Amino acid sequence: MDWLHDIFKHSPEIALFLSLAVGYRIGQIHFGKFQLGGVAGSLLVAVVVSQVGVTVDPGVKAVLFALFIYAVGYESGPSFFSSLGKQSIREIILAALLAIISLVTVVVLAKMFSLDKGLAAGVAAGGLTQSAIIGTAGDAIAKLGLGADEVKRLQGNVAIGYAVTYVFGSFGAIIVCVNILPKLMGRSIREDAIAAEASMQAGVQVLGPGQLAAAPQLVGRLYRVGAAAGRAVADIEQASMPPITLEKLKRDGNVIDITADTQLQQGDIVLVVGRRTAVLEQAPKLGEEIHGEEGMDLVVQRRELVVTSQQLIGKSIKEVAEETSPVVRHGVYLVGISRMGKPQPLVPETRIERGDTVLIYGAERDINRVAGRIGYMVVPSDKTDFVYMGAGLVVGLLVGLLVVKLGSIPLTLGSGGGALLSGLLFGWYRAKKQSFGLIPNGAVQLLKDLGLAGFVVVVGLSSGLQAVDTIRAQGISIFLIGVVVTMLPMILTMLIGRYVLRYDNVAIFAGALSGSRSANPAFGEILTKAENSVPTVPFAITYALANVFLTLLGPLIVALV
Repeated sequence: MDWLHDIFKHSPEIALFLSLAVGYRIGQIHFGKFQLGGVAGSLLVAVVVSQVGVTVDPGVKAVLFALFIYAVGYESGPSFFSSLGKQSIREIILAALLAIISLVTVVVLAKMFSLDKGLAAGVAAGGLTQSAIIGTAGDAIAKLGLGADEVKRLQGNVAIGYAVTYVFGSFGAIIVCVNILPKLMGRSIREDAIAAEASMQAGVQVLGPGQLAAAPQLVGRLYRVGAAAGRAVADIEQASMPPITLEKLKRDGNVIDITADTQLQQGDIVLVVGRRTAVLEQAPKLGEEIHGEEGMDLVVQRRELVVTSQQLIGKSIKEVAEETSPVVRHGVYLVGISRMGKPQPLVPETRIERGDTVLIYGAERDINRVAGRIGYMVVPSDKTDFVYMGAGLVVGLLVGLLVVKLGSIPLTLGSGGGALLSGLLFGWYRAKKQSFGLIPNGAVQLLKDLGLAGFVVVVGLSSGLQAVDTIRAQGISIFLIGVVVTMLPMILTMLIGRYVLRYDNVAIFAGALSGSRSANPAFGEILTKAENSVPTVPFAITYALANVFLTLLGPLIVALV
């Protein structure tokens, strides 16, 4: 192994990327319904690689974790703050309850079994499958004023506790949400998912990535004019409700300009765009539908606009439509409204608020005509605003330097908690002001994946030698403590949710409960059982909250154990 040690000595980054590659491959392997996952797999591989002897600069660990935790906050910010309302009070209580019960459970068990601060935090990170606790706890340990060797030992024990308890942490959440909860409520996840979906049919339909409606709301069709000969374009468009638009006209083989006063002639070919129901209703009054005609193609766009116009704020969709002249709204169709990332019902009564994002459909000339009357256009881009991102990280890391003394106990958010808080605020503000601060979804996902997995690998490489010795001495007892940390908070929270908070739909409750534990594997199983997206909304709310609540357990455990 000397040759391998020499390679890692001269290029320790090889050990990091080797652990990532092999760890993620191992994490993809299914053991029945259980899958280890890339983060846990990378940690285990890093521990093995560390036996050769690897030294990684601790600054790498700090940078990777800051990127990860800031990205989590940035992504969760809009949903986190928008979830703090009366409509989701049960989810807020559920997520807070699980975090509090988990904290009490870990602290009591640590006192009973004489676990040090590092092992206690590691058991919490693994048993609750909240990997971010590793970083926030490690930060808090570094602020205790201990010697360098003791800090390294405790931080190493965090990784040890995590490695021993993580596997059952994932598996136990699946057992509770997918097996125990349906039996407690006497119905299957699928049954209640169907019932909830039926009651929500009148609401907003949100399509997932790669999904398209088989019968789209907006269509474009070609007609050879027959019955409509002699009628003016404006007369035809305004006679339809909802309105349709005649976008192009071909006469005697030539495409000609079309205006509101243009009168159609027998044999003209027109391109009609509008809502499917309106187009089909007007079809017999226009003429014969044809399936293609050279030169009659039209490129339409979907564009997002952020509402800033005082003429729109506070008014309903119906009021806006009534007050806007046909000339202004010609060729423009409203297809969606979202508020802080949450879709709103597209019904006449829905009121528009400042900062809402409206999705409109139409030809480029029509969209450009109305854009300035609404607000400003969200320009599609795959470029990260590094000015905004860098400022957010600086603010978060500065907040993390603050230390408050509670008696003799130092309490601090640390760099992890500070970056998380900053990410939440900067992500929320970006959702309100979308003209700057963009971090594309793909970039956010990369920061989360590489940041967390890379951070955990550095921990494993730095502490792996010590980890093996400790696992041999205490592995079984730590594992059993982890089982209690995984199961007890979830079961108690499940009982409170059922009998106190009065959850009566298994699919919705399972989504909320798995989100409260940020249990992605469990949520995946719930979606498989539900066969629809009903559990997603409660999961999103509690998951956003859990990413904050559970992450902050790290410094609390270090302070209380």
